[in-house]
Amino acid sequence: MPNGDNLEALRKTPLAAELDEAELQALARVVTIRDCKDGEVLVEEGAQDAHLFVPVNGKIDLNRRDEHGEWTVIHTLRPGDLAGELSFMDGEPRSASLVANGNTRVLVLERGDFEAILPTHPVVVYKTMRAIMRIAHRVQRRINAQLMDMQRYLFRTGGKY
Repeated sequence: MPNGDNLEALRKTPLAAELDEAELQALARVVTIRDCKDGEVLVEEGAQDAHLFVPVNGKIDLNRRDEHGEWTVIHTLRPGDLAGELSFMDGEPRSASLVANGNTRVLVLERGDFEAILPTHPVVVYKTMRAIMRIAHRVQRRINAQLMDMQRYLFRTGGKY
């Protein structure tokens, strides 16, 4: 039986969107909950890490260090957003650090634990990966829209900023 906190936290995430109750319980068995204090680094930029993070409450900042070593916030994730979905899937190094913005509760899914349920719960893995890809697609659309806005701005200003 899954931990009740894991199950309730999972219900609040987009990972649960297509899962029925039995599937939700199977996935809840392999997730963990992490409570982070303000400023706590979940994972460093450049690290190879196989974890998917989902803020349940609080926020996670995606940070990169500038040329002076200072943090620059690229984006702030809120409950229901996913952090690290690409590294979770492909094992490539993290492109940004994940830092708790305030006290934050995070649902964590480790790729090895997730893959371990593939033989017994392939539909859970399939539906969860669909949810991850749906979010990744949404992020890509947001980035494309921001790029278009920037291009329109540069065109209107003649490249002056």
